[in-house]
Amino acid sequence: MQTPLAPKKPQILEIHGHQRIDDYYWMNDRENPEVIDYLNQENEYLQQVMKPTEEFQNSLFEEMKGRIKEDDQSVPYFKSGYHWYVRYEKGEEYPIYCRKKGSIEAEEEIILNVNELARGKSYYQVGGTATTPNQKILGFAADEVGRRIYTIYFKNLETGEIYPESIPEITGNFVWAADNQTIFYSKQDPETLRSYRIYKHVLGTDCATDELIFEEADEEFSCVVHKTKSERFILIHSESTISSEVRFIEANNPTSAFQVLQERIPYLEYASDHYGEHFYIRTNDQAQNFKLVKAPVTNPGKANWEDVIPHRAAVLLEDFDLFAKYLVTQERSNGLTQIQILPWEGEGHSLQFDDETYTAWISTNPEFETDILRFGYNSLTTPSSVYDYHLISRDKSLLKQQEVVGGYDSSEFYSERIWAKAEDGVMVPISLVYKKSLFSQNGKNPLLLYSYGSYGYSMDAYFSSNRLSLLNRGFVFAIAHIRGGEDLGRHWYEDGKMLRKRNTFTDFIACAEHLIHENYTSPEHLHAMGGSAGGLLMGAVINMRPELFRGVIANVPFVDVVTTMLDESIPLTTGEFQEWGNPKHQEYYEYMLSYSPYDNVEEKAYPNLLVTSGLHDSQVQYWEPTKWVAKLRDKKTDSNLLLLHTNMEAGHGGASGRFNALKELALEYAFLLMLEEKTS
Repeated sequence: MQTPLAPKKPQILEIHGHQRIDDYYWMNDRENPEVIDYLNQENEYLQQVMKPTEEFQNSLFEEMKGRIKEDDQSVPYFKSGYHWYVRYEKGEEYPIYCRKKGSIEAEEEIILNVNELARGKSYYQVGGTATTPNQKILGFAADEVGRRIYTIYFKNLETGEIYPESIPEITGNFVWAADNQTIFYSKQDPETLRSYRIYKHVLGTDCATDELIFEEADEEFSCVVHKTKSERFILIHSESTISSEVRFIEANNPTSAFQVLQERIPYLEYASDHYGEHFYIRTNDQAQNFKLVKAPVTNPGKANWEDVIPHRAAVLLEDFDLFAKYLVTQERSNGLTQIQILPWEGEGHSLQFDDETYTAWISTNPEFETDILRFGYNSLTTPSSVYDYHLISRDKSLLKQQEVVGGYDSSEFYSERIWAKAEDGVMVPISLVYKKSLFSQNGKNPLLLYSYGSYGYSMDAYFSSNRLSLLNRGFVFAIAHIRGGEDLGRHWYEDGKMLRKRNTFTDFIACAEHLIHENYTSPEHLHAMGGSAGGLLMGAVINMRPELFRGVIANVPFVDVVTTMLDESIPLTTGEFQEWGNPKHQEYYEYMLSYSPYDNVEEKAYPNLLVTSGLHDSQVQYWEPTKWVAKLRDKKTDSNLLLLHTNMEAGHGGASGRFNALKELALEYAFLLMLEEKTS
């Protein structure tokens, strides 16, 4: 088999008096036939290398698909006189959006069958959907490329007609005003894809004449439009990594001017909802872990904010929901989520959960006048579950648990949480799951260590029926809750960003070392996996400690950090200066350069590596993983596998549809299991 070798075309990149030579800078042009040819060569090489596993990949795909209940349906929720739900039909890739009027026993109305819209298309994704308040017209946003550039279409729910009228090249974010004909939507910059404008469209008019309502001039901010739970207000939410600003109008007066709730202040973050005569606001105002305040809708500025839930140093306030008689909060303490029930009058209580490591969340609760809370729950061993919790009797009812077709016995599996000591002495939690009958703490277990570690996204313990294909073959699955996420509170995030970013990588290495030391696995059997910013994590740790890992999977990895953050024309760059730093400032340039995976590839041995990419990726441009693989091919001194799979018809999220994506996962699992077979 001929290994693809990309030609070198040295490009000198200079800033701060420092020069970098990028031999593969030329790949930054998806219109260049030479680039497409190289991507095709890499895909063909991967197919040749993995050809002995083709039959196994197919069996893995059928195995994972076979666990999915094909004729499935979500739990209906009641809103605006209808029960709403989404269902799937056997053999179909895409959802069918449905509703029933008045009663769950009423006749079903299909409001959108995505399978019909997607026929003959290699990619199709429906983003936002929303009906007019009178329930006669459906707006839905569709993307046919995977670059997250949508078109809004309108469907008459009385006649079934999809109007010829549409709004192209928008973000997929929109809301209806109370007049049933005005729609507010967000639009992205055509080059950077930053969501930066809010427009107003009136049904029946040419979208070319739509009125620009708001433009976010600060390139570090993006903006979206949404409604409060009460549907009384339409909000424009502008946000950077460190600051927020909300504007509002009454939904029944779409021609009015938006008012500012609280002007933006550096390092002041807030988000708002509404009930009664107050806005309820989650904010970090003198509250690192956030607190809840309220302010009158007539004068909601910061001077009138009144504490509802004060700041607590050990508890992160993640979310809240408002009811006529209750305030419900979703919080995080010691790395685990908690749901608190707080009556407006009287003592509160919290929901109790039994698993050692789990995830719980407030689900869809559109009604105010109810004593029922809907929440979700799962763990590494408990399939995703939807409950109704009676706020007075404190009884909970399981409405639906993800069905694993063919059977699943949770008692055959064990999950636990252990702690690793980081380089600076901080203790980092690790969540683990394995099949009891296949596990021995002798260092010989194959183990897949997964993490993300950026943007304050907490990587909670969650159930996956697909993961059973690894667990049933003896793998241990572990999640490293490293800094850069918010798993242990806001400080956990702030200790893993900007000039503290290396904590993310050293935490992951510490988790790997701890798992080896405690005989859960060994370097011969330890594998790592991460995607997007988690792919940056993969690239950084294999530069720092390649000998720790047998195999690594980097999905759509953000690996060319310095070059990307210096190019403000690339989507997401300007909005992320407060996450990574701005390399136009020398201190940040030098710090980024110290860990950027692409810039730190050296002549040394690397683990077996599978890298995935999407040609139309709007978040991590395809050339980042492509350049990285090309440089690794040139530099690495080992004979380990180095494979690149580029989906030529998709973007950051990979293939569309509920089954197509399983083919990519089957490839990844086959890669890991092939390595284990060679080791044994």
